[in-house]
Amino acid sequence: MSLETKLNKYAELIVKKGVNVQPGQTIILYAAVDEAYFARKIVAEAYKAGAHEVVMEWSDQTIAKAFLNHTSLDRLKEVPNYQVTKANELMDKYASRISLISQDPDGLADVDAERLATLTKANQKALFRVREATMKDDISWLVVAAAGQEWAEKVFPDLKGQDAVNRLWEEILKDVRIDDDSDAVDNWDSHINKLKSKADWLNKQNFKELHYKNEKSAFTIGLAEGHVWEAAYSQDKAGNIFIPNMPTEEVFTAPDNRNIHGHVAATLPLSYQGNVIENIELDFEDGRIVKAQATSGLDVLEKIINTDEGSKSLGEVSLVPDPSPIAQSGILFYNTLFDENASDHLAIGAAYASNISGGKTEKPENLAKRGWNISDEHVDFMIGSNDMDIDGVTQDGEVVPVFRSGDWA
Repeated sequence: MSLETKLNKYAELIVKKGVNVQPGQTIILYAAVDEAYFARKIVAEAYKAGAHEVVMEWSDQTIAKAFLNHTSLDRLKEVPNYQVTKANELMDKYASRISLISQDPDGLADVDAERLATLTKANQKALFRVREATMKDDISWLVVAAAGQEWAEKVFPDLKGQDAVNRLWEEILKDVRIDDDSDAVDNWDSHINKLKSKADWLNKQNFKELHYKNEKSAFTIGLAEGHVWEAAYSQDKAGNIFIPNMPTEEVFTAPDNRNIHGHVAATLPLSYQGNVIENIELDFEDGRIVKAQATSGLDVLEKIINTDEGSKSLGEVSLVPDPSPIAQSGILFYNTLFDENASDHLAIGAAYASNISGGKTEKPENLAKRGWNISDEHVDFMIGSNDMDIDGVTQDGEVVPVFRSGDWA
């Protein structure tokens, strides 16, 4: 099967299975200008599926960098009203979101961390309705990837130009389960069922907490009261099933932000807003981060942690077996969408509403009393390894093996 044919299948998969476009819907597609060719394929499939309109949100990392480096600090603190109005009107329509990520993991590495954090915080507050609708699954949303050249050359440093791009496309398409011999939708249905069986088992256990241990880490994470494990798919407010991430290998839930203790060491770098943060280590006491270390990008990590009170704790705990296909590929993608699906991971900041019973209807302050974390941030970092052991502790104190040597026990 040619690359062109596979890209056509990928665009169809994104629209029909990923975000699950419905007739009459408004779709927002976020994409870099370099990916216009593939973005057009997604747009064509969306209209074929009956979309009312596709709103394009183009980006260019070089232009974004120039803005961050040269605009005034006052402008970084204030998002123009027209951007807020546009975002709110799209949320009034319950517009579905497709984020096509492709840019250089190091593309903003030399931007001042304070300026980057200032703009990020302003966007988070001004575009609150978009983030809230996404975190609560009021809308369907999807994060997928395209093979940008700078990213491809970072992942495959021995290749250059189109050779690197083609190699990265090969990996992306394999990891989203598009191949020559089977139907991609059937592949995803089978995969979702396998992940759902793990989530169902975890929900039946109703663990009070999880104990993690490998060569670098030893820590305990409590689970929120009424926590719910999810896998692969979600349901929006209109009742439509969608897959938030492609690829996905995880099952995940909400930790108890009052009960996190011990030392956590990342096992893969974190790419965050054009910066690569390496060798993250965090110490937790009573649910809070009390010490943070990193060998590069520490200033960016500290800005994340100090965004608000919630960013000093965790909002997601996710289990990914080391034998997952992405982990076994041995490829470091410098991209959270892929690297988090090669490894157990945690998220600094906000918890998803769907990960706690009543999360989509109860007031946040009531959920917080059960350990659910509230923040403007949600940043995943990877902690899994082939020597990770995880035990679950039931409500009555029984210890149940969950992972042994990085795989399901």
